Amino acid sequence: MAWLYVVSTNDAETVYNAVRLANVSLTKGKEVNLFMLGKGVEFNEISTEDFDVNGQIEDFYAKGGELIV
Repeated sequence: MAWLYVVSTNDAETVYNAVRLANVSLTKGKEVNLFMLGKGVEFNEISTEDFDVNGQIEDFYAKGGELIV
């Protein structure tokens, strides 16, 4: 079964936690797709010191996740 996470915000904490959850799902052997919608497409511009969104996205790619923007 494939999992789909939809992110439609540019809030760094929310995006960070959504991608972190997607990464845990990948670690558990799930097929995961991450769909960025609306303000979510700004994900690569919102990392902060506390919420490293770009780092989580890099992990997501490394684990075989599929990102749809």
